[in-house]
Amino acid sequence: MVDQKSPGRSIRDFATWEPVLRLLRAAKADKAAVEPARVAGRIGRGGWSLALPRPVPPPGRALQSEDIQDELDAVARVQTAIAEAGVDNVSFSAKIEPAGGTVLRLLGPSPAVEAGIGNPHPGALVLVEGSLPEPWRRLPDPTPGARPAPSADLELLERTLRERLPDAIGATDEEIAAAEARLGGSLPEELKVLYRVTRARWEDWGDDYAASDRVFEAVRCELSSVDDVCAADASTRYFHWGFAATKAVDTRPDAAVQGVVGSPGWIVFGENGGGDRLAVDLTPGPRGHIGQIILLSHEESIGAELLAESLTDWVLDRETEERRDRRDEPPLVAQVNHASIRSVREAAHPGLEVLSIGVWDGAPFSLAPVTGLPRLRTLTAYADTLADPLEIAELTGLEFLELGPEDWRVLLDAGAVPRSLSAASIKAYGDHDPLTVVAIANEILALWDRPRIIQTVLEGNLGPLRVGPQSRADTA
Repeated sequence: MVDQKSPGRSIRDFATWEPVLRLLRAAKADKAAVEPARVAGRIGRGGWSLALPRPVPPPGRALQSEDIQDELDAVARVQTAIAEAGVDNVSFSAKIEPAGGTVLRLLGPSPAVEAGIGNPHPGALVLVEGSLPEPWRRLPDPTPGARPAPSADLELLERTLRERLPDAIGATDEEIAAAEARLGGSLPEELKVLYRVTRARWEDWGDDYAASDRVFEAVRCELSSVDDVCAADASTRYFHWGFAATKAVDTRPDAAVQGVVGSPGWIVFGENGGGDRLAVDLTPGPRGHIGQIILLSHEESIGAELLAESLTDWVLDRETEERRDRRDEPPLVAQVNHASIRSVREAAHPGLEVLSIGVWDGAPFSLAPVTGLPRLRTLTAYADTLADPLEIAELTGLEFLELGPEDWRVLLDAGAVPRSLSAASIKAYGDHDPLTVVAIANEILALWDRPRIIQTVLEGNLGPLRVGPQSRADTA
């Protein structure tokens, strides 16, 4: 735990946490006065996860900040200390005695552990430093037969843009060459035409905001300047191991766009105004065209959407024929649960990469049908869905494994944790004791000699529980 001296309260000062602990104890007021209350949560710089009830606002009015002002103030106090300590977030667990005596444990952080989402438990354990999920390691396949679309018309594109932007300042050959040197390759010809008409620098427009609006209307996007053109390779898409490991790169034979995370041939030249990036695609799918325009959604981490077969089509707002990929082949990612595929045997096939076993109320599954599959790299399984967790030892190609605490306990006690793993996760719900989960996480980290999750113990006394009729908690 990093601890820096500052005029404010320290993250290791029990008083910093008192208001939050009082709120959490008051939420369990029916039992906290007669038996120890166990509370837990997570607070980060940009958000928090606390098991606190929210008041019901009067009819016809939405919940407002003043309705939870005590919660906001308590969290802000901790967030200030977190920022001063130089960490992003802290999970905690506390035991509060009826008389108020409290033992608070701050959990982490660890450079080998991603932050959890929505509960105080640790996120993915990164067992191999610098490792990436398989989709983030994949480069686009070669497309030697790909050609520009017949609609790509350099003369028409330039004429249209100059008619729409008669006073624009275009990029010089030197500026275009500098952009190409930065990218490590040539800009596509249509994109060169665009920037020779307008280099899209804000300083060229000065205080004339209408000029930027005209560019938006002419090009149908928020155009990046010639100095900001970049490649959308896989590193430009953020990931959490637990989510990314359950994705798969899937480019079907009739796909116009490759289903990769990113590509050095996706040349980003603008945004749509909603946070989604537009790119010229130089590495199209089997049925695509070099220079087609694609959209990279900020809500997706893999793949892209075809917008137009050429920049000319895009600028002229020509419709692009909708294409649908055939789904004749079995899925690379299989979801086995009561509402989807209903057996591991049904999910098994040589191309299977990800097996996720979810909510299931029948007999637990054997993993025998997927033993020996050459591409299986990810297994996630809810508690009580595996007939024998030790069968996991036969899955020799696993890179990522997510199990409940009980199944991890079986593997650890048997010395059967797969050594092929690059990352792992413990699937625990909010009511599961965080200390138990952290102990298991540290055992797993120790197998790879990775930094453990450190516990910092603070002790204090909250005094007797007091809940007033007008208050959410004993905030004395």
